[in-house]
Formats: sequence, C-alpha cells, structure tokens
Amino acid sequence: MEYREKEIYKVTLVGTIVNAVLIALKFVAGIFGRSSAMVADAVHSLSDFVTDVIVLIFVRIASKPKDESHDYGHGKFETLATMIIGVILIGAGIGLMINGIGLVLRSLRGEELPKPHMIALIVAVASILSKEWLYRFTIAAGKKLNSPALKANAWHHRSDAISSVGTLVGIAGAMFFGDNWRILDPLAAIVVSFFIVKSGYDIIAPAAGELLEHSLPKEQEDEIERLVLGVDGINSVHKLRTRRIGNTIAVEMHALMPGNISLAQAHKRATEAENAIRNRFGKDCFINIHMEPENEQAVMPAPAESCDSREH
Repeated sequence: MEYREKEIYKVTLVGTIVNAVLIALKFVAGIFGRSSAMVADAVHSLSDFVTDVIVLIFVRIASKPKDESHDYGHGKFETLATMIIGVILIGAGIGLMINGIGLVLRSLRGEELPKPHMIALIVAVASILSKEWLYRFTIAAGKKLNSPALKANAWHHRSDAISSVGTLVGIAGAMFFGDNWRILDPLAAIVVSFFIVKSGYDIIAPAAGELLEHSLPKEQEDEIERLVLGVDGINSVHKLRTRRIGNTIAVEMHALMPGNISLAQAHKRATEAENAIRNRFGKDCFINIHMEPENEQAVMPAPAESCDSREH
C-alpha cells in the first residue's frame, strides 16, 4: 500500500506542477493577449489544479489501514475524491458555458469583441500538448495502480486539453478571419463546455454507484462464482453479495459443501476459494464465505426471506 500511495503522489505531483505553470501562463496570455477565452481556460486549469490537491489529500487518507471506526478500511475516501473531481468538472463546464453565452450575446448586440494577440495562440498550443501528455502519463499510472481517483484526474487533464482546442480555434478564428469571425471564440467555448460536463457525469456515475453500494458488474460476479466452484468440494454458491470499496472489493456468499466432511476440511475449501478470489481481484479483498452443508439444505425448510437477503 505504501508503494501505491507513493506512486499516486508522484504522478499527481507532476500534474500539480505542470498545472501551476499553465495557470500562470494562461492568465498572463489571457490578460495581456486580450483573450477572454484564454482567461476562461485559465479558470478551467485552476479547477484542475484544485483536483490535484484533493487527490493528494484524499489518497493519503484512503491508504490508511482499517481501524476501530472503519472495519473495511478507508478506501471510499478515494471514491469521495473521485466524486468531488466530477462535480468540479461539471462546475467548470457550466462556468465556461455561461461565459461563452455572455460573449455571444455581447457580440450579437453589436459590441466588438477584442482581437487576441499571438501570445494567446502560442499558449493555447502549449497547453494542448502538455495536457495531452499529462493525460497519457496519468491514465497509464491509474490503470497500473487501479486508482479511480487517478483515472478521474487523467480525464480532467484530457478535458482541459479539449477545452484548449476550443480556445485555440476561437483565438485563431478571431485573429485571422477578421472582425466578423471573432464570435468563434465564445461559440467554441460553449461547444467544449458540453464535453466537459459530459466527462464530469461519466466520472460521477460509477463513483456514486459505489457510494450507494451497487453490486459489481454481472460479469465479475459470474467470474467470482466460477472461481469458487472451481474449488474441489464446493458444489454450489448462492446468496452472493458484492460491492466495491475504493480500489478493492467485498464479497459475501454461502458455499454448499458435503455435510459429512469435517470442519477442518470445510475451512480448507473456503480458504482455497478466498485465495482464488484474492489472486484475481487483489490481496486486500474483504471476503466472507458461509460454509453450508448441502444435505442439510436439502432437508431443512427454506428460511423466510429477510429484508436484506438477495438470492443470486
């Protein structure tokens, strides 16, 4: 866990430094380059910088081992960080949309929008290249470390690159196509804002599902069943319950075994099933296997359904 935490910190710190430099450059280019789109892009990068700080704070908390107050560890703090990043993304997208609409309305009223300077164009290109590199660097680390927060932050880098593409189109149009085309700047910002909001939603949806205790996808539950049934002596599985906790999972189930075997034999088979699941989904999985004699189930009446039972 210590290695994972250090790697997430290292990747996020690189993004934080690059974002800090870009924020300064964009604000300078926006103000002195007379580009309102670049200023809006700087604000978007500022939100990216804030998410880096959030990841740095929450990953340290999420890496703490379980304690008396958190029997399942602190993994959902990372999920909470992912949710916050998604909300910030949506907020940034809505902010850019409102800013773009305001500029369009000003242009339609006959107000002449300022012509951007070359410095704004240069910084827009630099932003696209650097943010796309950050996306690739961060998403690779997120997949390697199985970190939802890093993956979410990577997509925030990508959304910032997309936003800069819109800014570049608007600045170039306003600079080279004449006064009548300066409206391209805010129009491009409005279009890009929709993609940013969509990215935020795509990040929030799975994180919200985890916080609301959604089960794992059916394919993964089926795989868990196959792994357990692959243990010699476990003949059936039912009452399977699953959920995700940060970068790990929790699994509960009833495993039916012959009723004439010893407790030691039944425990050995349950342990083999646990190891099979951990070898596939990670050593930190939370697994609870209730050993049930199948001959007893065959003769005993079925228990009444309780409010929290779910047959699988």
